[in-house]
Amino acid sequence: MTKRAVVSVVGKDQVGIIARVTTVLSDNGINILDISQTILQDFFTMMMIVDVSGFENLELLQLLLNDAGDELSLKINIQLEEIFQAMHRV
Repeated sequence: MTKRAVVSVVGKDQVGIIARVTTVLSDNGINILDISQTILQDFFTMMMIVDVSGFENLELLQLLLNDAGDELSLKINIQLEEIFQAMHRV
């Protein structure tokens, strides 16, 4: 069974955001299942659904994403899909 997570990225638009975030995921064997990104004036937003079935330590992955976010002044979060859905249920 596939265990999925939601990765969200928000910050000022700049060169290299997608490359940096996807490098962290790739280096840790995380497959991107779906991706959506947009730029609203100077603000970059991206949401990804990723397969974390083979990755047990989401706290470690969050720390790695925090490091990438700090480098580029971005806010990057990862949550298991079921937690994300529960938090955003209307």
